[in-house]
Amino acid sequence: MHSDGPQAPSSRPPGDPGDTADPTGTVATRCAVRRRQLGLTREELAHRAGMSVAYLDRLESLSDDFDPNALMRLAAALEMPYPELLEGPPQAAPGKREAAPHPLLARLSEDECWRLLGTHGIGRVGLTDAGGTPVVLPVNFLVDGRTIVYRTESGDAAAPAEGGPMAFEADHIDEHLSRGWSVLVTGTAEHVTDTHTIEDLVTRPGARPWAGGRRDLWVRLRPGEVTGRTIRTG
Repeated sequence: MHSDGPQAPSSRPPGDPGDTADPTGTVATRCAVRRRQLGLTREELAHRAGMSVAYLDRLESLSDDFDPNALMRLAAALEMPYPELLEGPPQAAPGKREAAPHPLLARLSEDECWRLLGTHGIGRVGLTDAGGTPVVLPVNFLVDGRTIVYRTESGDAAAPAEGGPMAFEADHIDEHLSRGWSVLVTGTAEHVTDTHTIEDLVTRPGARPWAGGRRDLWVRLRPGEVTGRTIRTG
């Protein structure tokens, strides 16, 4: 198997969108992106799929009326599920659409940050593990006063040391309006041990762990700094 190797833009075959193509776009873009990920030339892919290069080019150029058998062979050659080749990833990450023509990046005030975080949701905590490696993990969180609270298990990767530094981030992207926001909270970790406080927290909306399990360790992030940014359309 041989890779295409680095190529100047002018040497890329016509219609080949390359590595930066949107894998959620057309069959052609999904095929081209996956082919280059595997390091295959068009000739090698056509050979794998049992078809000529000319037929592969024709198949990639179609927008509908596909030959299902040919597409199945192509999906097998690309080592990807047939529905994903035909329609794209079933759960694509946000941000696949083009940016707005005139985006405006603005800072959020601390009050705006807390308003956007609301009462609860899904965010990410940033910690450092025992070996000093940065770790970012998703958690479902609650806003308690002007602190962030979440639950985990003692000894889990999301369980910070008492008094240790940590960060929290949450965001939202509106694909249709090409805008969004992100909020970053940095501060120190505190283990919640007061029984009455825990009894109150477990009754709140969003307190049930999405990951399941008991998750008996409650962690409170005491903010040192709260910052945020928003992207609006001009």
